[in-house]
Amino acid sequence: MNVQFDKVKTLNALLYVSNRVQRKDFHKIFKIIYFADRQHLADWGRPITGDTYIAMDAGPVPSRLYDMLKIVRGDSYLSDTEGLDKYFQVENWMYVKPLQDADLDRLSPNEQEALSDAIAKYAALSYDEIKEKSHDVAWRSTARDFAINWDSIAREAGLDSEELECVNEYARLESALN
Repeated sequence: MNVQFDKVKTLNALLYVSNRVQRKDFHKIFKIIYFADRQHLADWGRPITGDTYIAMDAGPVPSRLYDMLKIVRGDSYLSDTEGLDKYFQVENWMYVKPLQDADLDRLSPNEQEALSDAIAKYAALSYDEIKEKSHDVAWRSTARDFAINWDSIAREAGLDSEELECVNEYARLESALN
């Protein structure tokens, strides 16, 4: 499946989630966004962020979002040339402090709904509980520290082969138009 990363949606998903959960650590936020991306893919044929999820020990980690957080935290090989630090800060190495809310014009109503649903289902879970839930078949079928295949995430979301082919065809058409 050809999925395009959307930095603006990713930033706004981060702000949306971090403004609506009590525990704002990287792990919690990563998992909530993963579950929202997975559900949005099942419901609408594409994820919200298009990020590349890496199968790490603690579960799927959105690679580019993690890079954005490390830039602001100050331990990235990249510098903050885009002014990410005006949107959020990182405190105590792993906690997001949002400095503004998400721009809701940048997230569709169905994307907001997927994020809200993931928050409602997973925000109250402990570290171990959300870690266990994120260790799904897509994660388990991927070697540690490698990218999880979007087709595997789609199957985990409940799409069958025929639905997956429709999603892939839509992604090919969308890619051709861009």
